[in-house]
Amino acid sequence: MPDLSAIIRVQMRAVINFFGEIKLELDRVTWPTRNETIKLTLIVFAVSVIIGVYVGGLDYTFTRILGLIVAK
Repeated sequence: MPDLSAIIRVQMRAVINFFGEIKLELDRVTWPTRNETIKLTLIVFAVSVIIGVYVGGLDYTFTRILGLIVAK
């Protein structure tokens, strides 16, 4: 029967190695600057608002049309 403490040591080394590799990968990432992050966030916000207004307008239009059809 294998030694339980040896198995635990091997597993712990594997976990530590895994997190070490994660740190190495994160060090290689090119992170955006603060200005890039703000600019891209504003773009996402603006596009979301535009799409929301568009879909809301379609919903309103189709609801009115359906209301006219059902009312007859």
